[in-house]
Amino acid sequence: MSIELHNYPQPATYDELIDDQLQPRPAARTLFGYLDRLGTTELMARREAVDAAIMAMGITFTVYSEAGNIDRAWPFDLVPRTMSLKEWKRIDAGLKQRLTALNLFINDLYNDQKIVKDGVFPIEVLEGSKNFRAQCKGMTPRFGVWAHVCGTDLVRDSDGTVYVLEDNLRVPSGVSYMLENRELMKRLFPELFKSSDILPIDDYPTQLFDTLAALSPRPGDRPVVVVLTPGIYNSAYFEHSYLAQKMGAILVEGSDLVVQADDCVYMKTISGLRRVDVIYRRIDDDFLDPEAFRPDSALGVPGLMRAWRAGNVGIANAPGAGVADDKVVYTFVPQIIKYYLDQEAILPNVPSFMCMVADQRDHVLANLDKLVVKPANESGGYGMLIGPRAAPEERAKFADLIRANPRNYMAQPTLSISTAPTLIDDKLAPRHLDLRPFVLQSDKLYATTGGLTRVALREGSLVVNSSQGGGSKDTWIINTGEA
Repeated sequence: MSIELHNYPQPATYDELIDDQLQPRPAARTLFGYLDRLGTTELMARREAVDAAIMAMGITFTVYSEAGNIDRAWPFDLVPRTMSLKEWKRIDAGLKQRLTALNLFINDLYNDQKIVKDGVFPIEVLEGSKNFRAQCKGMTPRFGVWAHVCGTDLVRDSDGTVYVLEDNLRVPSGVSYMLENRELMKRLFPELFKSSDILPIDDYPTQLFDTLAALSPRPGDRPVVVVLTPGIYNSAYFEHSYLAQKMGAILVEGSDLVVQADDCVYMKTISGLRRVDVIYRRIDDDFLDPEAFRPDSALGVPGLMRAWRAGNVGIANAPGAGVADDKVVYTFVPQIIKYYLDQEAILPNVPSFMCMVADQRDHVLANLDKLVVKPANESGGYGMLIGPRAAPEERAKFADLIRANPRNYMAQPTLSISTAPTLIDDKLAPRHLDLRPFVLQSDKLYATTGGLTRVALREGSLVVNSSQGGGSKDTWIINTGEA
């Protein structure tokens, strides 16, 4: 058995760690020198150790299936993704630029709608939005920020360009796995953290708490912050409990909270009611408040929207923030950045076609075998068509769906998404991946140094979601000394 790079196949697309001459890129040189000295037998032993640690620590995710919900151990690859600090600085600036503009956009949509009146954002797109909440009209949350936590998905094409694939602004998940991946790697390779200048990420819980605390309507006191979860059967429950514990916040379900006649939110405790200042909600808008949204919701808190609109509680992300979490709205983000910030987008979008525009729809329908088609509001890799790999019947079905509801679909070319060496059995093999950094905004902006790298463990697959066979890697932003 060997992990030497001469056994690694010639990259068919951009490889994050290996160049075209099968040599480690600068940010990966120390890593591969270490792996070479370590040897395959020891590497296999450490993989067994980390798999055992994942089971012992209870790091799981839930797969929903017809046979019932199944908890599975978190699939983790021990070869990290590396990137230089020099490259990361540009990405960091682009992420912060993007979230700043999106929050200005959301606030505008719920108030003056200047961007619509000025003809930059089509009224038809707004009218067709499933996530625009009329209940939020006229509201401006503290700091004018609606999306306090954003998970932005990035991919790299074959020419090395980093693109934004989508923005996750409703209830973005995955940050707990990013943090746990780093803890696992510190246990696995402590020597590498001493010999490499790997930028830390362990301040995220503190940064998240500070972001939430800034929303408190009682800024003079230490705020009471709660994490609102749908409960133990939710696929992200591990993350909800993990973040609450790390922040020193209180994990609650809707039945633990009540809105009183003073339009304030209180938590039920054995000592009586205790006022809540900030809610980090991990429940979709529809289920947040049965008085304002779905009346049959048993997950939310009756009267919560009244308390929020009265300014008596902060909610992150704010109700209605999902209006910008729409794959059709995504196509307008470069124009949104230009409109509100008078800047060009630092991070480009993947070139996209809107099916609601006749000539673009015709192009999509004529090229379904070459495109990826996505519904506006699905997530997790569901509901999409990967044209080059789809059967003719599936493409015909999508053509009918597009014609029936063109507003609900957009399409993109199939990118040659970058790969990275991944330990498959006892050999390194290229697997496609993406990257989800997390960006926070309230009275300040913060972006994680790196993020959650998700990897498609199946050969040739482009789907990185854990629910569909994907796994993850630790992401190392390394100061290589480059200016």
